[in-house]
Amino acid sequence: MQIATFGAGCFWGVEHVFLQQPGVLDAVSGYSGGSLKNPTYEQVCEGDSGHAEVVQVTFDPSKITYDQLLAVFFKLHDPTQVNRQGPDVGDQYRSAIFYHSEAQKAAAEALIKSLAQKKVFSRPIATTLEPMEKFYKAEEYHQRWYQRKGTQPYCHTLREDFPLSSPPAKVPAGVGGKK
Repeated sequence: MQIATFGAGCFWGVEHVFLQQPGVLDAVSGYSGGSLKNPTYEQVCEGDSGHAEVVQVTFDPSKITYDQLLAVFFKLHDPTQVNRQGPDVGDQYRSAIFYHSEAQKAAAEALIKSLAQKKVFSRPIATTLEPMEKFYKAEEYHQRWYQRKGTQPYCHTLREDFPLSSPPAKVPAGVGGKK
């Protein structure tokens, strides 16, 4: 088993999409990238902790590769937005890849370079690459938000036209629908 950690806006939708992917064993909402130890949701939202809302993904690399997870990550949000995703604004919503190894960092750098060269996005990619230092699990009421509420993500949608050669990501039913 391996771990990958991604920040792509509100963690509720990110977690929901990753949990739908074959080979993903778990996805946990939390916080990374800041200076405050054991931050609360309120502290992260105040914007002073430096943390991003992230999802830590545990996956079986024999069933889904890190490159395929990167493809899902870039398909499910707009990586050109700085410190926001859709209606959610603040540095806690930044697009970020928290790499757990030099191999993960190299894979992310290579994909970002390829996407930029192919001009997949009309604006420059703003995704940050940050070393994984510490992951803090978010409060229990944030875990499996959409599964518990019986609703669908309001700002995460998988791009069908995304130009990657890896097998397409599984699109959860109703993803992309507005509340």
